[in-house]
Amino acid sequence: MGKLIVIEGLDGSGKSTQAPILAEALRSMGKEVREISFPVYGSDSSALVRMYLGGEFGSRPGDVNAYAASSFYAVDRFASYKKDWKAFYEKEDCVLIATRYTSANEIHQLAKLERSEWDDFLRWAEDFEYRKMGIPRPDAVLYLDMRYDIALSLVGGRSEATGQKKDIHELDTDYMARCHEAAAYASEKLGWKTIVCYRDNAPLPMHEISAEILKEAKTLLGISR
Repeated sequence: MGKLIVIEGLDGSGKSTQAPILAEALRSMGKEVREISFPVYGSDSSALVRMYLGGEFGSRPGDVNAYAASSFYAVDRFASYKKDWKAFYEKEDCVLIATRYTSANEIHQLAKLERSEWDDFLRWAEDFEYRKMGIPRPDAVLYLDMRYDIALSLVGGRSEATGQKKDIHELDTDYMARCHEAAAYASEKLGWKTIVCYRDNAPLPMHEISAEILKEAKTLLGISR
């Protein structure tokens, strides 16, 4: 069985930038590496996710409850696992690097719930995806902690530069603030590795973040050089 490393964080935290940097670094050390990313927007399995993020079920995140929204994303991960990367994962000494995973549900859906419901939801999400649906549990979740206001600024710049429309999560600043609080809670509760990606009011240089991510990955994989 291979190793599954998840790179997680709020929108704008740099997940999609850091995943290929880590993959290339591990390949240079002789590891067989594959990258995967969720949701799988090009697949039919993500249809409900796309409808949800596009506002077809309501214009605010809370218009779809935490458990229903979680099921949309979980089905997409299950389909991807069964159709795409299961065989690779079952190979010895391979490394899968996932951008977002069950941890994304745990961040974004906790933000819709009262604090008193958080532990119950985390237990449900872990049981639903890893035991009942049977997708692999990650060997490590590396949470890129980018303060939500900095992340929102970066998302805004990306949207202006690319013309990419913001989804209902990115448009709701109060929701993003709650996500940052929820992510800190989930990271501590579930034993994720938190990598702080900002200093004062600015993001850290990319190479500093990459170095911390690689350090955690090498520890997991038993690489000493």
